[in-house]
Amino acid sequence: MIRPHLTVRRSPSLLRRAAVAAFGLTLLAAGVTAAPATAAPAGKAAKTGSFVDSTPVPGGFASWSELLRLQERMNTAAARITKAAERSATSGFAGIVADPTTRQLQVYWKGEPPANLVATARATVATKVLSAPYSQRELLAAAERLQAKVGDQITTVGPRADGAGLLVGTQDGLLGATALAGVPVTVQTRVAAAPATRWDDSAPWWGGAAWRNTANGGGCSTGFGVYQGGVTRVLSAAHCANLNVLAVDPTWQTIGTVTTRNVSTDTLLLNGSGGGRVFNNSTDAAGHVISEFNNQVIGATPSQVGNWVCSSGAYSGTRCSIQVKARNLCINVRDFGRVCGQVQAENTTGANAVGQGDSGGPVEIVNAANTLQVWATGTTTAIDDTNTSVACTGYVDSGRVCAWRMYYEDIFSGMAGVGASGVVLG
Repeated sequence: MIRPHLTVRRSPSLLRRAAVAAFGLTLLAAGVTAAPATAAPAGKAAKTGSFVDSTPVPGGFASWSELLRLQERMNTAAARITKAAERSATSGFAGIVADPTTRQLQVYWKGEPPANLVATARATVATKVLSAPYSQRELLAAAERLQAKVGDQITTVGPRADGAGLLVGTQDGLLGATALAGVPVTVQTRVAAAPATRWDDSAPWWGGAAWRNTANGGGCSTGFGVYQGGVTRVLSAAHCANLNVLAVDPTWQTIGTVTTRNVSTDTLLLNGSGGGRVFNNSTDAAGHVISEFNNQVIGATPSQVGNWVCSSGAYSGTRCSIQVKARNLCINVRDFGRVCGQVQAENTTGANAVGQGDSGGPVEIVNAANTLQVWATGTTTAIDDTNTSVACTGYVDSGRVCAWRMYYEDIFSGMAGVGASGVVLG
């Protein structure tokens, strides 16, 4: 859920959770007075559509499908490398950058990586192995040491994908950060995390629709449909509501109550039936909604540093041109607490990525083979409302805070936090 005045901090790691604190990261729950500036069709969107075709393609690719096909090959190789690295307690694995605009997967390793692992990756995609001074395990341990020493003086903390040290977010800087951490530290200043229909959905509930917390009137977005114990549920953000709170859509139709909630991953489950589709929309150059449709969810995939993703909150609508900058972060969310398993991403155009009201909404990767389909990759948590605030777009373009830098919970750590076994397929 998102309240314009709230700030969020959080983020989890895949190999091990690194603790971190944040000032100013804003949670994305909206106040009760927010109403859609663009009228959304009543009930289910009856058509599907591609929401990336009208977005400029980066990196000189002829189409988004061409870029996404390369990204998928990169992510396949990255997943194999990461899985193999996690099995070894002495692995020198440091990180991966899977940016298709570079045309090659960049694998960072302390020492010599296993030759067979590199050969397997190169059989899938062009791969370059680069030397790293620190392994990911060493950097996660350093992140915990730094967090223990400085607490809320930092907003975000996690390993750099190139293994060169830690990425640390602060409000005003942190003197002696490298000495405190024991490894080099890249400091981002003025970083603050805050909680970041769509408007008349019906069961089974799709991702990207608006919902209200009946206890306080706050507004959030529904996430992907997921399975818990063989039953479908609706994923969203834990900062949106407490346990046993009733959730309704803007027409006061009951979605369900909060039956499972995990603060450390900022995820919750509503006991309404979750569907295997998400709302999306096209926009004009100014970010105004032109048409709304829905897209099929075909599975879940983690997002790698360098990947291109889209967000789909009920308030901002579908936003693309968003690139992953860091993962495995822990962030401190204002008035909420520490959240791990977080991914940092930025809208490369300088426009908004998400905003208040988009909390809990889907973060998706478009299927390269069919741009009418999407992969689930995360759940929106927060924005940096101190340093990256910009004008809002979408269904509610005024009266709330938006930003070009966002944080979202990795889909797998988010599901694990609430005991979900997988996403509902469309």
